[in-house]
Amino acid sequence: MQIWIMIICFLIGILIIPLVRKFAFFINAVDEPRERHIHTKITPTLGGLAIFLAFTVGMLLLAVDKSDFLPVYIGAVIIVATGFIDDIIELSPRWKLVGQISAALCVVLWGQITIEFINIPFMGPLYFGVWAIPITLIWIVAIVNALNLIDGLDGLAGGVSIIALLTIAGMALLLQDVFVAPVAFMLIACILAFLVYNFPPATIFMGDTGSLFLGYMIAVLSLMGFKNVTFISILVPLIILGVPLSDTFFAIIRRLKARTPISMADRSHIHHRLMALGFSQRQTVLLIYCMAILFSITGFVFSFSTTWGAVILLILLAFCIEIIVEFIGLIGENYRPILNILSKIRRKRP
Repeated sequence: MQIWIMIICFLIGILIIPLVRKFAFFINAVDEPRERHIHTKITPTLGGLAIFLAFTVGMLLLAVDKSDFLPVYIGAVIIVATGFIDDIIELSPRWKLVGQISAALCVVLWGQITIEFINIPFMGPLYFGVWAIPITLIWIVAIVNALNLIDGLDGLAGGVSIIALLTIAGMALLLQDVFVAPVAFMLIACILAFLVYNFPPATIFMGDTGSLFLGYMIAVLSLMGFKNVTFISILVPLIILGVPLSDTFFAIIRRLKARTPISMADRSHIHHRLMALGFSQRQTVLLIYCMAILFSITGFVFSFSTTWGAVILLILLAFCIEIIVEFIGLIGENYRPILNILSKIRRKRP
């Protein structure tokens, strides 16, 4: 990929973010401090708009065949518009979901990017048939919402997105994909420009405009990048996005257990729990970065493992996730089945 395009995207982002910040104040697209928020002052959102605009310029300059990318870009426009409206008037979860599904439909029906089948170890291929479209839609919407939910601290969603995109780009290079890798690197440059203004203490948030857009792009690029859809390869992007997806999964479990609506916000996400343990905002962000890096490294190793090696790695990963969940109280402070067992074993030792 031409490095100069990444530099241009970065510089455009640096230059237009102050303008977007003023625009956000002008149209009252601001985030006011609330009970469950970490920040203590009114902060403009719409930082994601600057990321999207810089990305658009980069796509125009990118010297590759972009004809198949038009459905993806139109879907991106829809998802950005959804986030933009939400940052101004705060859409209901139902209408946000409508926007997400509409964007995903552009990719699936128009772009014809779907998960048609997976090869299951020891069993062979499993074809989804008519279920390919809904499964792909669920895939995209799930990743979009996962990144949206983790956007709770300065620099968090942007940094996690960069780590995921670096991993996707690296694996795309190994697979000699001449499109996914440069697009991912270009998007990374746009996010880096945003992080200059967003890393603690932030002067602008990406808002739903940014978190929905980045989640959407990561979901689509992962589908485009892993064309050999085996059981292992389809798990790789899930592992790469292990932090936001785990946070989302356990948030659903937590709310079902408490019998509260799944869409209801709370202060028990992974960043909230780490801060409750005494970590500062900056330390929490860096800790989650480290978790994301470990997930990404695991994804790399997982993709090149044998079938048995992948199964063992998956079991170890699931065990580690469970220990972390229990330790920080992601489901609840009293949920500690494995830690309680380990504690009993330790007490029984002579």
